[in-house]
Amino acid sequence: MNKIESFKVDHTKLKEGIYISRIDGDITTYDLRFKKPNMGDYLSNSAMHTIEHLMATYLRNSDMADDVIYFGPMGCQTGFYLLVRNADNGRVLKSVKSALKSSIGHKGEVFGCSEVECGNYRSLDLKSAVIECEKYLAVLDSRNNNFMY
Repeated sequence: MNKIESFKVDHTKLKEGIYISRIDGDITTYDLRFKKPNMGDYLSNSAMHTIEHLMATYLRNSDMADDVIYFGPMGCQTGFYLLVRNADNGRVLKSVKSALKSSIGHKGEVFGCSEVECGNYRSLDLKSAVIECEKYLAVLDSRNNNFMY
C-alpha cells in the first residue's frame, strides 16, 4: 500500500500553525493545526464539533465562499482540514482569521444546533470552542505563516 501524504509528515516536529498539506490540480488542502501532535493536549470532541459548525459556516459565507470545498476535523483531534479551489494563501489566511474572529464573537445558538440539522447536536460547547479559536488565532497572529511543514 502507498502511504498517504499526511502520514509522510513528521508529526514529532509539527507545531501549531497553518500548512499546505497537498495540492491536487486546482484544489489545495490546508492543515489548520490547532494543537501540537502527541502532546496529550487535544481538542475535545464537543469543542472540535462546535468549531466545525462555526468555521464551516463562516468560511462558506466569506469572500471565498464559492471556492470552499470542505472544512472538517482531523480524527487525531489536533486540528482541521480546509479544502479550497483556486487557493491564494494570503486570501485563505485572511478568511481563516476572519472566520476565527467571527467564531470567537459568536452569540446565540451554534449554527446547525438541532436534531434536524446535525447527527449529534447535543455535543456542542461554544465556550470551549471560543477558547480554542482564541488560542489558534493567537498562534496565527504571532508568526510569519509560510504554509510549509
